[in-house]
Amino acid sequence: MPQDQNSRLWLIFLLNYKMNYLFTSESVSEGHPDKVADQISDAILDQFLALDPNSHVACETMVTTGQVIVAGEVSSEKYVDIQGTVRKTIAEIGYTKSAYKFEAESCGILTALHEQSADIARGVDGQGTENVGEQGAGDQGMMFGYASDETENYMPLTLDLAHTLVYTLARVRKEGEEMLYLRPDSKSQVTMEYSEEGEPLRIDTIVVSTQHDEDVTQEQIKADIQRVLLPRVAKRDARYAELLQGDFKLLVNPTGNFVIGGPHGDTGLTGRKIIVDTYGGRGAHGGGAFSGKDPSKVDRSAAYAARWIAKNMVAAGVAREVLVQISYAIGVAQPVSVCVNTYGTAKVAMSDGEIAKKVSEMFDLRPQGIIEALKLKQPMYEETARYGHMGRTNGVVTKQFVDNGQVIEREVELFTWEKLDKVEAIRKAFGI
Repeated sequence: MPQDQNSRLWLIFLLNYKMNYLFTSESVSEGHPDKVADQISDAILDQFLALDPNSHVACETMVTTGQVIVAGEVSSEKYVDIQGTVRKTIAEIGYTKSAYKFEAESCGILTALHEQSADIARGVDGQGTENVGEQGAGDQGMMFGYASDETENYMPLTLDLAHTLVYTLARVRKEGEEMLYLRPDSKSQVTMEYSEEGEPLRIDTIVVSTQHDEDVTQEQIKADIQRVLLPRVAKRDARYAELLQGDFKLLVNPTGNFVIGGPHGDTGLTGRKIIVDTYGGRGAHGGGAFSGKDPSKVDRSAAYAARWIAKNMVAAGVAREVLVQISYAIGVAQPVSVCVNTYGTAKVAMSDGEIAKKVSEMFDLRPQGIIEALKLKQPMYEETARYGHMGRTNGVVTKQFVDNGQVIEREVELFTWEKLDKVEAIRKAFGI
């Protein structure tokens, strides 16, 4: 056979050769130091919104050995007991023993909250801009929302399973019936093998690292992970059960010891787990954190809106996978841009640019429009600060707050951006 024909055949082979790949996502428990900081920031935000829904809050938290520092900007008509809110949040997470070197009742709390910048307030309120009287974006930036048909909740399978592992481990710890040596800090990581077409095939590796008491061995923890944790996870989802029956590598506390953890082991900061909070590395992220920010900050509200749009688009059958980007300029209400990427999975005879144009026409993406559509002035945020902001279950709960020493109750609808309430409108608009 001539050499040039050999070369052509080899080129054809290379162009048609397909190879599986591995993809990894991680999650962290509510006791992870960064998540402790996130939950404190969002608990403070919820207290302000429960008492004054028009509060503007940008609350940052740092936690370390025996110490909590709360700083940021607040504009509100109400007073909030910061110390009481912080201690209650830490206790609910599980830091209630002095051996942890970070404990709810004994930790020091330094508060450095001050009034919101007048310049930022003018932009948000629409004063001195082209949007006089209309709420402008609280900052510039780009926000992303993502969804795929990989799971029933339209999330990446790797992240969904990683969240379930640490959430279930925390349930075991709080029930106090098995694995009594568990401490609050833990992490998980899931590596899946995917086909070239992006179909998840099998679990390649699961990593679980959990803080524990001193009198327990790595071998015992691994045995309990296999005996207690994995069967519980399998019961939560038939697909998990099938995948966990396969042959995969299980790495438990790979360093061999994880006694020192939580804020004593690592300093925690608000906003350092933004990939855990969103899509586990799938899609994209604009870089802005969520926790501690009221919904006038588009870092948060527009990211929720983008997820809402992407999820409803996939559920409606526009595409199997959708990434939505929205960008803003500070003080300006209308988005600077709206972009849609369907990764070549669109089921409609439209370009991604045409799809984006239709999205812009269908959804009011001004900050006030998003806030009203998703009911974002509710005290709904502490729950988002653990186990991800996306892919969660929408529902109404009753929450308690404190107003001048009196306990008050509020009915709160959680995770409104997860509702599939635009599916029919999208199908009609796209002729599906």
